[in-house]
Amino acid sequence: MGVQARVSVVTLGVADVPRARHFYQALGWPLSGEPEDSVAFFRNAGSRLALYALEGIAEEAGQTPAPPGSIRMTLAMNVESEHLVDEALDAAVRAGGTLLRPAQTRFWGGYSGYFADPDGHAWEVAYNPFWPLGEDGLPELP
Repeated sequence: MGVQARVSVVTLGVADVPRARHFYQALGWPLSGEPEDSVAFFRNAGSRLALYALEGIAEEAGQTPAPPGSIRMTLAMNVESEHLVDEALDAAVRAGGTLLRPAQTRFWGGYSGYFADPDGHAWEVAYNPFWPLGEDGLPELP
C-alpha cells in the first residue's frame, strides 16, 4: 500500500502561542475553536495551520526541542483510521524514511506517529476521531 498524497496540517512550533495566534488573526485568518495558550488552529484554503508550543511539538515527535535557528515545524497527514496510521508509517519506513516515534494513543484522544523523510523533515500521520475528514481529505475543524 502506498501513502495517499495528502498534506492536512502544517504545524509551526512557536515560542509564544498567544502572540503567534494574534499575528495570524490580525492577518484575517479564521481561528478554529476557542483560544488556548498551548495550541491554535486555523482554517485556510487547501490545508490547516496549527500553532504549537516549541516544547510540545518536540515532545509529540519524540525529539528534543529544536535550538534557535533550527527548523521548527511538522507536516501532518490525517487519515481515516488507526490502522491507516500504522500502514502509512510502515510505508514511509519501507520507502527510506526514518521512524521518529511509533504510533500510539495520544493525550488529545487520537492516535498518531511520526516519521522523517530522507532530509529530516518531520511528518505526523494522525487519526483524530474529533476531526472528520471532508471529501477533499482535509480535517473539518470545529
